[in-house]
Amino acid sequence: MIHQRKNPKVAALLSVIPGFGQMYNRRFLKGTIFFLLFISFITLFYQFLNIGYWGLFTLGEIPKLDDSRVLLAQGIISLIITTIALTFYILNLKDAFKDAQKLQKGIILNSLKGSFKDGWDKGFPYILVGPGLFLLIFVVVFPLLFMVFLAFTDYNLYNSPPRNLLNWVGFDNFTSLATVPIWRSTFASVFSWTIIWTLVATTLQIALALILAIFVNDSRIKFKKLLRTLLILPWAVPGFVTILIFAALFNNDFGAINRDILIPLFDQALPWMTDPFWAKVAIIGIQVWLGFPFVFAIFTGILQSISSDMYEAADMDGATSWQKFKKITFPHVMFATAPILIMQYAGNFNNFNIIYLFNQGGPAVRGQNAGGTDILISWVYNLTFETQNYNMAAAISIIIGLIIATFAFFQFRRTSSFKGEM
Repeated sequence: MIHQRKNPKVAALLSVIPGFGQMYNRRFLKGTIFFLLFISFITLFYQFLNIGYWGLFTLGEIPKLDDSRVLLAQGIISLIITTIALTFYILNLKDAFKDAQKLQKGIILNSLKGSFKDGWDKGFPYILVGPGLFLLIFVVVFPLLFMVFLAFTDYNLYNSPPRNLLNWVGFDNFTSLATVPIWRSTFASVFSWTIIWTLVATTLQIALALILAIFVNDSRIKFKKLLRTLLILPWAVPGFVTILIFAALFNNDFGAINRDILIPLFDQALPWMTDPFWAKVAIIGIQVWLGFPFVFAIFTGILQSISSDMYEAADMDGATSWQKFKKITFPHVMFATAPILIMQYAGNFNNFNIIYLFNQGGPAVRGQNAGGTDILISWVYNLTFETQNYNMAAAISIIIGLIIATFAFFQFRRTSSFKGEM
């Protein structure tokens, strides 16, 4: 029979030119549509892709005429378009190969109408998420790629397009973070403070939330609803308002903490805004105040869901309060909230608002191009919008992304809730 002579490998080979493999399988209308789409794509995007890839490799050749930023953006869009086109191209090869396999086995192929119907039924979920995916590509993926590419250029205040052309510098920006004295000292200082800030502030807010949730959940405590309401109130106030209020309270000259508490009691004021150590202490305290209500609300719900029978059984066995906490309360709370707590750490690692609103990352530190309380994300902001070191800001942003992604990946995999087991 004719269908037995259809070779899947030949069909796939002919589909190197989209549509020819389908025609080989005697799917003439389908093959014609594929071929016309292929020709239309080449006609429509050839010039754009040609300029895009040229600009991506060269970043321009004539200063003031070629804008390296535009060429870089066009090159990235060309990469995205090429990736989408290659996806459909591979689907074209698979379609011809699978149809030839079916013919070889004696299976009668659907008509074009039937194929579209099957494709609609199977691809309906993809059709629904398609607009969102398209938006995601150009709102999230494109800016990320642009940032990644900038990290390998020499784009800064003194080498800005269109007056100057950008150049590819490889890993020089990353090397500078480890070799150039001012970049090395600043990066080491900011990175270490970012880690300390993330671990200390987040751990304290979680610990405080857990302690308060356990006390409020105790059966001997009265007015539980009132206490829970009062403890959640800091969460109801917009964060930036709270930070600005605390910035005024900690002010060296007129702040209430120095004027009304420390000076009357100890006859001494602390340099909250001008000394890096005390500024860090203040910021950690503010973050604990801002962060504990959310975690407290989660812990409260989890504690109420733990069966009282478990505690009663523990009491019958003579367990102490610490043993009940260690063997019942803590494991249940951690199992239910571990992913959320991990996101608390990741969020504080990039908590820009509190650093910037409190004192803009200050005070200044001699020999560094970052403030005493700057974390990596606020340092990136300053490099981008104040000193226009776009290349270094992009390089540091990549490091931040890799750190958070690695931390979140390994921590999620280690949590029992991720594995679905206790």
